[in-house]
Amino acid sequence: MKSVQFDRPGPPDVMYLKDVEIPKLKNNQILIKVKFAGLNRPDIVQREGNYPPPPNHSPILGLEVSGVISKVGRDVKSFKTGEKVAALVNGGGYAEYCVADQETSFKVPNKISLKEAAGIPECFFTVWSNLVVRGNLKKNQKVLVHGGTSGIGITSIQILNMFKAEIFTTVGSEEKKNFCKKLGVKHVFNYKKQDYYEEIKKNNKNNLDLILDYIGGDYIKKNVDLLGTEGKLINIGFQNGAVANLNFMKVMLKRLTITGSTLRIRDIEFKAKILKDLKENVFPHLENGSIKCYIDSVYKIDDVVSAHQKLQEGNHIGKVILEL
Repeated sequence: MKSVQFDRPGPPDVMYLKDVEIPKLKNNQILIKVKFAGLNRPDIVQREGNYPPPPNHSPILGLEVSGVISKVGRDVKSFKTGEKVAALVNGGGYAEYCVADQETSFKVPNKISLKEAAGIPECFFTVWSNLVVRGNLKKNQKVLVHGGTSGIGITSIQILNMFKAEIFTTVGSEEKKNFCKKLGVKHVFNYKKQDYYEEIKKNNKNNLDLILDYIGGDYIKKNVDLLGTEGKLINIGFQNGAVANLNFMKVMLKRLTITGSTLRIRDIEFKAKILKDLKENVFPHLENGSIKCYIDSVYKIDDVVSAHQKLQEGNHIGKVILEL
């Protein structure tokens, strides 16, 4: 099968196509003939050599796919060959065939295309597990999400709308600002034109309940300052660095929670529970159109270098997708 490989860490052009063997199935797995694969920032970090795959995970990039079931393991009861599915996978998505655990796979929701479905698993699993489960999101809370037009950002905004949250977000252009406004975000800050920290401090006296951040760096201290009593800071990445000079007296006095998580290394039971929650609470909204899968661009697998360049530039609004 055709797959994306790289022999050394580096920029996008270290990737190339190579024929490799189709992966072998375990008893509880399905083999998916991949039609589309979603790109995610962990793919970039792995390609750069800073995020090695965990033991027993595929070294091939790609954490989410959609396609058609080609084969099922002997213990699989919920799926059969020929069905359209999407899955959160342990790597291996940038290939013509990919194995997926049945517990983290799902039939494509009604009215959702395979192209759209490829952008569901990584973002929706990540956002639900962090905002709702870890963050204990409640209705009408004030929530800041950095990077409002990323896959994670757009997913977060739509789930926060379900909870009637007062949403704050940061973006890097006026086009992105207008997009977030159309999604119903009340407070959108173009960080290239205004200081989001000063604006929130000036106009939001009650402070924030929850912040979801994958930027890190100097945002960490600002996030702590912006949180109110019993507030929660959830880190899911450190694009600008993981080190900060922090006054922990504020953490103590405001009784803050600072936490974080990575999804890839969580066990299958945890991921299965998140999928169950999504099926019950989010998938109906996908089917009736009140929550959408926003796709910025689609690249053929032969053009995977350009796809990674697009994602790394950060000018996209929504998901960047690979087509097999």
